[in-house]
Amino acid sequence: MQLEMSSASYNIFLMPITQTAAAPNCKDQQIPLEIQTLQGLRELQTQQGQMPHRHQHIEIVWIRNGNGSLDIDLKRYKMGNNTLYCIIPGQLHQLEIEKEAEGYLISFPEYLLNSGNDDFELLYRSGLFHLLMHSPGVRMETETADEIEEIIRRLYKELYNVYLLRTEIIRRYTSIFLIYLARQFDGAMQVSVQTKNVRLVKNFIALVEKKFMSWKLVKDYAGDLSVTPNYLNEIVKKISGYSAGYHIRQRVVLEAKRRAAYSDVSMKEIAYYLGFEDIAHFSKFFKTVYGKNFTDFKKESFSHFS
Repeated sequence: MQLEMSSASYNIFLMPITQTAAAPNCKDQQIPLEIQTLQGLRELQTQQGQMPHRHQHIEIVWIRNGNGSLDIDLKRYKMGNNTLYCIIPGQLHQLEIEKEAEGYLISFPEYLLNSGNDDFELLYRSGLFHLLMHSPGVRMETETADEIEEIIRRLYKELYNVYLLRTEIIRRYTSIFLIYLARQFDGAMQVSVQTKNVRLVKNFIALVEKKFMSWKLVKDYAGDLSVTPNYLNEIVKKISGYSAGYHIRQRVVLEAKRRAAYSDVSMKEIAYYLGFEDIAHFSKFFKTVYGKNFTDFKKESFSHFS
């Protein structure tokens, strides 16, 4: 079902991503959600231009009809009819959509998956956020796409409904939308049996994001989380599919790749920025984790984006 939206640059704001606001004539607090048509987004890009950038919220790009491409952390993904891609907080990305492409850009903060609401907490335990990290794209069947678009249409309708429990209805539709999203990814609904383990992994991932430049060893994180390194590795691998050490190394190399691809800083400067005192150690580390040496990667990225 097609939504009756203007072709102009049209944002649907339930509230700004970074703050809360009361709904008109309503005591409920709103959910941080934004829906934008790709046609409106394209017009905004034409006016303002776009460079690779990053956000602190999750973005879902859905091309309903048409084509485009999406660069996420130096990887290019081709998008066609009914393809849906997810961009997680901190990922460097750039979206290019063809003139006639139709679809939506939906944005919400990661904390929505961990808001204390049972429905959203279930989605985190289902592995949705992990899947968004490692399997960003999926192609949907037409029937499923129609159902998801119906949910978006209902969310859109509720935007201007100022009646009692408006926010609760929006919350429910948002939860249903995310469940449909989770179903599109292999293994998305394999729920962990131990909530405390999921909480440990969440805390570990958050800690890696804060400390990866200075903490390179699993024991550093295990000590802060009050568990043994072996236990942390075991639980992180059980929940995410990868060891704790893997997550640490990948985050360090990802930051190195970002800085190498989008700036002219030297390997020495990047190594120092990431907490490596010995450039030879950094060079070996990069090649071991990424599979290619830093110089070759720098040349390839320059060729790709030139």
